[in-house]
Amino acid sequence: MVLVLPHLLVFLLVLLPMSSIAQNNGNVTVGNSLTATDNTTSWLSPSGDFAFGFRRLSNQKDLFLLSIWFDKIPDKTVVWYARDDKSISIGGANPVPRGSKVELDADKGLVLMGPQGDELWRSNPIVGTVSYGVMSNTGNFVLQDSNFNNLWQSFEVPKDTLLPSQTVETSAGVVLYSRQSETNFSKGRFFLKLQDDGDLVLNTINLPTDNANDPYYNSGTDATVGDSGTSGTAGKQLVFNNSGYIYILRENNQTFLLSQVKLDSTAGFYFRATLNFDGVFTQYSHPKNSNANGSWTSLWSMPDNLCLATVSNSGSGTCGYNSICTLKSDRRPKCDCPMGYSLLDPNDQYGSCQPDFIQGCQEDKLSPGKDLYSFGVLIKTDWPNADYAFLKPYSEDQCKQSCMEDCMCAVAIHRLGDSCWKKKLPLSNGRVDESLNGGKAFIKIRNSSSIPRQQGPHFPFNPESRKKNQENLILVGSVLLGGSLCSLRCACCSLSLATFSLHQTLAL
Repeated sequence: MVLVLPHLLVFLLVLLPMSSIAQNNGNVTVGNSLTATDNTTSWLSPSGDFAFGFRRLSNQKDLFLLSIWFDKIPDKTVVWYARDDKSISIGGANPVPRGSKVELDADKGLVLMGPQGDELWRSNPIVGTVSYGVMSNTGNFVLQDSNFNNLWQSFEVPKDTLLPSQTVETSAGVVLYSRQSETNFSKGRFFLKLQDDGDLVLNTINLPTDNANDPYYNSGTDATVGDSGTSGTAGKQLVFNNSGYIYILRENNQTFLLSQVKLDSTAGFYFRATLNFDGVFTQYSHPKNSNANGSWTSLWSMPDNLCLATVSNSGSGTCGYNSICTLKSDRRPKCDCPMGYSLLDPNDQYGSCQPDFIQGCQEDKLSPGKDLYSFGVLIKTDWPNADYAFLKPYSEDQCKQSCMEDCMCAVAIHRLGDSCWKKKLPLSNGRVDESLNGGKAFIKIRNSSSIPRQQGPHFPFNPESRKKNQENLILVGSVLLGGSLCSLRCACCSLSLATFSLHQTLAL
């Protein structure tokens, strides 16, 4: 019995998955793999703070994300994920279906394959031969050769999040892309970039391309203008140091802090900086004590007011077309459809709004007469860059009347006592602006449309109400159709009986 026990222990060790053994020191040897299942293992850092593997999406039963996440906190916050940003049609390979596998290959590095073995993504470029991978305590997954040279690392291809000890050069191009939503990890409409001239900027882009609109934030650290307004040197690196501070390192080694907020010690807190899906770049902290009922706390963010910052001559702005952006107490934007409008996609609260009625010159001709429209009124609200006519001097009544009689006019803005702007669809850069004292927006709404006025002036679209209306419409249509078919059958029967009677009569 004494001799059998050691042999049994050796046998059990042999049966242990290689990935589980590799978790002890963070090293993963070539040939190891992970499979996307409910009980999948992960490759842990030595401290256990970070894990690499498949995370099942919270809103999808059979879709998984190949990612790196904080493993010791309840919500397992994702900080990196496999995505091919050059794939403009689908936004990358992830998420992947159940049964997909990632394998560490000596020549290709990390290779993500679908359930049928088709290659979905790989850790390009790899120059050399991979000996092993390392899930480090900093959250960086590194591929190294036999001489411990780094061949690839996740820190060099960040997605929407930066971590302490991470540094980005100007040559990297775009630093971060936002997601499309909290649960959609495809490439979103915002990016953070350290430009060649050393300026750190935030831009909106026109998907599916990377064509950028004007920056809605810039650090002012370019080659000619320093933070004091005098001649300076360009920024060369964006640095997130080990103490949790984020700054731009200039060519003369001077630093430009992105925030003056004093931070807690990294010994007791996790830190991350994320370009959120709504375009706000935010630094967060989270207590490391697993016994604490902690959550991520916003330390600072930029820009100060995204709703006012993202005004561009192209694109919809922070929210979708015809929508209105309002800044919440946490300095994150909230998007609402104005009265008479509802979301084009009920599942995208930040998307575009569509009129709940038909408006146009031809449509107005089909319904001649007065009182086709009425106005909804909003204060301190505007859609810059949607103007097609500016009338001055013009009273409020004249402004409303001009829009009412103009089949092209969707909204009229009257402010400054004598100024009138007429706007056409689609409306862009919609926002609430507290500086527009006395300004009024008159939204043209067709009287024949059914609009829940009691929810104005801004009301979130309720997709359940539309679904219920559609179900009622289908039910009524089914009843009417059923009644019509029944009547038709009765008429056919009557006609058949009448024909039969006539035939019998003639026969007699």
